[in-house]
Amino acid sequence: MSGPVAGAPLAAAGPILVLGHGASGSAAAMAPHVAGLRARGIDARAVDLPRGRAERAVPVFARALEADPGIAVGGHSFGGRVASLAAADACAAGRPPLALVLLSYPLHAPGRSDAWDERTAHWPRITCPVLLLSGASDPFATPALFERAVVERLPAAEVVTYPRLAHTLAPVLDDALDRVAAFLVRTAAARPGSGRGS
Repeated sequence: MSGPVAGAPLAAAGPILVLGHGASGSAAAMAPHVAGLRARGIDARAVDLPRGRAERAVPVFARALEADPGIAVGGHSFGGRVASLAAADACAAGRPPLALVLLSYPLHAPGRSDAWDERTAHWPRITCPVLLLSGASDPFATPALFERAVVERLPAAEVVTYPRLAHTLAPVLDDALDRVAAFLVRTAAARPGSGRGS
């Protein structure tokens, strides 16, 4: 995992969120998210993920969840997809993470909307609380398919859709991080036996 972001305050007992980056990025690309969440009392950390198929990167999150099953996982685009696969495995094994945070989930490649089924086939195995934040004009998540996937496969998820945004949350990052922090604090407080965030 990456080290602390310089100048970012860290809450001692806040929820922990491990974040993955997009397919062409690195842990460093998540620095604004990490710093912003730490300023909001969330112990955010970024991890570097291997490039290629999402399944190859799952062990990065799996190791983090084995070390501390009480953490939340998530990420932007590819990183969120990898985190969701790891969360599904952990939930199926009876060790659900605190929560799953999906930022601009890549439901399909642009122009390849048929891939949505494969990329969400694991969603029904996810039993932890889920927050999805997405742009309404995201070419990686056609609105009608995004709504269908959530309704059919993650019906209990909290969803925030930002008008006119494509495959980025950068223009609304402060609002997005406010929502992520509030979601994690609320989820941690509601989790039986969790000392974090309470």
